[in-house]
Amino acid sequence: MFTFKFFTSIESIGQSTWDAFAEKHSPFCHYSFLHSLEATGCTGGKTGWHPQHVVIYQNLQAVGILPLYKKTHSYGEYVFDFAWANTYREYGLNYYPKLVSAIPYTPVTGARLMTSSDIDESALITALCDTLQQHLKKLSISSMHWLFVDKLTSECLAQNNQLQRLSVQFQWFNKAYTSFDNYLSHFNSRKRKSVKKERLKISEQDVTVQRKHGSELTEQDMQFFYHCYRQTYLKRSGHSGYLTSEFFQEIFSKMQNNLMLVMAYREQQPIASALFIFDNNQLCGRYWGALEEVSSLHFECCYYQGIEFCIEKGIKVFNPGTQGEHKILRGFEPIYCYSNHHLAELAFHDAVAKFIDTESKGLEQYKAQAEQLLPFKKE
Repeated sequence: MFTFKFFTSIESIGQSTWDAFAEKHSPFCHYSFLHSLEATGCTGGKTGWHPQHVVIYQNLQAVGILPLYKKTHSYGEYVFDFAWANTYREYGLNYYPKLVSAIPYTPVTGARLMTSSDIDESALITALCDTLQQHLKKLSISSMHWLFVDKLTSECLAQNNQLQRLSVQFQWFNKAYTSFDNYLSHFNSRKRKSVKKERLKISEQDVTVQRKHGSELTEQDMQFFYHCYRQTYLKRSGHSGYLTSEFFQEIFSKMQNNLMLVMAYREQQPIASALFIFDNNQLCGRYWGALEEVSSLHFECCYYQGIEFCIEKGIKVFNPGTQGEHKILRGFEPIYCYSNHHLAELAFHDAVAKFIDTESKGLEQYKAQAEQLLPFKKE
């Protein structure tokens, strides 16, 4: 018998309880990352991300946690449901608020439901879905969404009337490469020459690039990175970004050993920066910005330096972020990502099910076409 308790802040749960379940998962799931978001105002308040985290109990003992938010918009999720919200509005219904189990602003597949190793997760998911559906009715919330869950969890959720939806990302896989040149040796000749030419452009423009991680990082580096991050958002979106300078200072303080920064310099002055978060299994490219326009610098800082870092550290997977077909020609392979959705209104739930079915067929074709464009030699 499972029982569930909702908390409106991660601090009220406490780091020891949270990390007892999260520490074996990616750094994005850890208390330090999620608490930093809340403590610096990147979630909570007027952000539209209102914590509703769930602690799961069995026989009065905590046996699991679920990061959960009540959302009043769909920004910062990277699984797009704006059309669903518009349809609700056309019928005079409120799509917001909704419940979302996700890592805010982070489209990285990973654990959402985190439990003790001896828990029957299939039985737990059934009980949890029932509780969440009751929660939707109690608070007049339209829907429940699970974003970037692993495949097995997604399939179990689908068996509990949480519709499975696919999306496609491009990721790099370390196949025991010994160096970047060794990696390129698996490309066909034309694509290999193209990458080498692209990397050569950097030095030809009098730019040097350096990777820093762990104790090599300084507060000054992080301050410069934030300046670049802010400039990117101002240029693209007209606002300064979802994340604050205080947030990046917090994770620098608490998670320094999980951070890697790529810095680009001209005449010893920094001109661009990209931030990565990593553990022993995965490198994730998160944010980038440049103060000058330099041909191919984005590819060098955000992709090639990350690949070199993975080869150097023996990291298995490199997730450079969402979208971007230009990643294919640099060896990033298309993979499926999974989300699950339950809409309280039965008619809309059924309509979304049909939409997802049609969308999935198109994504299957898209993924197959992308695979044909990969630069690797035909074995």
